[in-house]
Amino acid sequence: MSLKVKKLRVFVPAKDFDESIRFYKALGFKKNWQHEDRLAEMQIGRVRIWLQNYYVKEWAENFMISIEVEDAAGWWRHINDLIVQDKFDNIRVKPPKEEPWGALITYCWDPSGVLIHFSQPTEQ
Repeated sequence: MSLKVKKLRVFVPAKDFDESIRFYKALGFKKNWQHEDRLAEMQIGRVRIWLQNYYVKEWAENFMISIEVEDAAGWWRHINDLIVQDKFDNIRVKPPKEEPWGALITYCWDPSGVLIHFSQPTEQ
């Protein structure tokens, strides 16, 4: 018996499917494929998520994704630029914050209210 895990993907809710695809592409994700207007695989680096055209407010606003990055401040600037350019109405971002568990984190909320942690480890 082998208990080796090969992949892990999460199904991310989208209130406005097209806007969410556009947002993740603006972040730097690429769309690998899309099935009708129901599901799209988005990828950044080796990380993939499945963006789904399904939304429940309470679920989306309690959904979180953590992405380990090399430069949390760089992600803050990148997302801030998207806001300044008026590309998206419903996204928010907070400046990087040093957290007690050993990470510098930029918090970003996508157009559906999903919280994304861009996490830069500060302790080894």
